[in-house]
Order: sequence, then C-alpha cells, then structure tokens
Amino acid sequence: MEPAGLSTERASQVIRCRAAVAWTAGAPLSIEEVDVDPPKAGEVRIKILSSGICGTDVHILEGRNKMPFPVILGHEGAGVVESVGEGVTGLKPGDKVLALPLPQCRECSSCLHPRGNFCLKENVLSPTGLMLDGTSRFSCRGRRIHHLFGASSFTEYTVVAEIAVARVDAAAPMDRVCIFSCEVPTGLGAVLNTAQVTPGSTCVVFGLGGIGSAIVLGCKASGASRIIGVDINEEKFPRARALGVTDCLNPRKLQKPVQEVVLEMTGLGVDFAFEAVGCTETMVAALESCRLSYGVCVIIGVAPSDSKLSFDPSLLLSGRTLKGGALGEYKSRDSVPKLVTDYLQKRIDIEPLITHKLPFEKINEAFGLLRDGNCIRCVLLL
Repeated sequence: MEPAGLSTERASQVIRCRAAVAWTAGAPLSIEEVDVDPPKAGEVRIKILSSGICGTDVHILEGRNKMPFPVILGHEGAGVVESVGEGVTGLKPGDKVLALPLPQCRECSSCLHPRGNFCLKENVLSPTGLMLDGTSRFSCRGRRIHHLFGASSFTEYTVVAEIAVARVDAAAPMDRVCIFSCEVPTGLGAVLNTAQVTPGSTCVVFGLGGIGSAIVLGCKASGASRIIGVDINEEKFPRARALGVTDCLNPRKLQKPVQEVVLEMTGLGVDFAFEAVGCTETMVAALESCRLSYGVCVIIGVAPSDSKLSFDPSLLLSGRTLKGGALGEYKSRDSVPKLVTDYLQKRIDIEPLITHKLPFEKINEAFGLLRDGNCIRCVLLL
C-alpha cells in the first residue's frame, strides 16, 4: 500500500486528517478531524499506513497507566515521510519508516554506552505527552492534543522527532512491519539480549498476548526444551501451543499459587522466566518460579502507575537474577531496521504474531478483540 502522491507545496502547511482521539480514560476512542502542524527543526511528519495496537495502549485507555488527556495513542506506526523539518538530513520525503516509542539520540550517556538503549530523551517513564520542545503538533476542536511517547500512530499523519524514526528497507510490507516498532524487538530482545536464553533450557512466560507471543517465538528459536505459558484467558492457549508453548497454565484454575505448580512441574524451577502482564503479583510469581541458584527473571510488562514491587530479598540472595529491559535492549534506530531486514530475508517469522487486520475506522472493535484475548496483534490499516 503506497501513499497517493506526496505534495511538496504543503510540506510547511497544516494537514487536516482523521485521528482516533482519546478524550478521557475509560471511554471509547473518537474518530475526529485533527490538525497536524508542520514538523519543526529536527522533526519528521509521517503519513501513517498501518499501526499495531499494543497492550500499553489498552492500559492507558483503561486508566491503569497515567497519561495526559486528550491524547492520540498508538506507538507501532509504519508509514512514509511526508515532509521534514529544518536540520533533518538522514530522512527524506518518500522514505519508508517506523515511528519508535524509544528514541536513540546517539549523544547521551545511555546511547553512547555499548549496552545502553534507554535514551535520556525518552518520554516513557513520566510521559508529558509533548514533543521535545514541550509543545504539541496536534489540535482538535480548538484544543491541543497530546502525543504518546512522541510516536502517536492512531492518526493518518503524525509528527515524530528524527531521533525516534527508523528508515526501513524499501521492500518492507507496510501492513506488517509496524509491529517492529515495539512488539517484535521487545519480545525477541527480552529473550536474546536480556535473558540470553540457552539451548535445552526451561522457560515460563507470564502473559500470552502480543509481547508474550513474541517471547515464546524467541524462546523456541533459542532452543528452549520446555516453554510454560501462563494466562487467565484460555482462549489464547491454542495459539500459544502453535507458537511453541509446551504447557499451559491458568492460575485461576489451580489449587495452589502458579509459581508452586511451575516448581513442581520442573523440579527446581525454570531457567528463565518472563513477565509480560504488567502486574506486580505476576512479577513476584515469575521471580519465584526461577531456579534459586541461577534462574533469570525478566520484567517486560508495564505495571500500573504508582505501584510498588515487594518480595522477599532472600529470593535474590541465592543467586537468582531480576532484570528489566525496554524494547528488548535494542538500540532503536540502529537495530530495528536490521530486524526488518532479517524478516525480509526470512530469518524472522512474524506472520503468527498478526492475527487480525482491520480498517482504521474499526479501531474500537480492534481494542475489543485485544481486551477479550481473541487476537495476538491487530493491525489497523489507514
């Protein structure tokens, strides 16, 4: 799907287009006509062609995670550059790109560190809903509309800082590669970079949604001998087994805590545990599922705002490791294009991760599918 012609004469003009605006938490999204300002210095305006819906979008809309409203959600956007602001040299109109929720400025201490990927110019931990200069590029009904992580993608046009845009191969199918903005690197990277899963190992994955499914694929590709999937929605189990899960557990149907069942199933616990739910209770359960001497627990899920994690410190004294990571510890602009190329060269299979595609105007129906557990990832087509 390619855009209708790129107009250079409007590159410095406001664009009016459709966007799904979240006016408040706990209410459906509203398709509105919004004005999208031209990109300022160091920014890029993108015509969005597809966008994935992530569990984080759902949590924000439900009010679990704090975010300024009104806001245009979405952070898995694929599209083409419509225009660029002053000083942008690495991108040009017509480039196929992904909007990234985690920037890479290549200048801060985190970006310059060989292992660091959590750029200090991020807008994730304490989201302001604004661009780097403290302003918004969206307006609707006379009100300024907030951005999400600087990457809002539930809109036909968006403005993103150049440091949060990844140019991808011209052959990339734009109705699929949007999930490389978050789901794929977050899940695969948790396995390959953060946990470093080894062949023959045992794993448990808490949460079998989009991120959890990508984790399962990574564990299987890494040669894990046993992958236990944990979720309260058993409708996810058939798909999870197809991806590589060997055992499925529903904590609500167990006679004892799920971590105790995992310990009994494995003898001494798993080698690697992954939490992709975003609940402090399941984070502790994942940690307690690990082998006491060398088990590794990786937290990927985003817990509700202001929540605190509490556990017995002796869980770590014996040698367990508790880790976290954003975007799979990949340096976003450097690594995401390479992952897309790996997909094009058939070294990564993402097809099982996209179970639904819907037109943009059915966005609320897509959110319903995700909440009900009837899909792994739904891609909106704009």
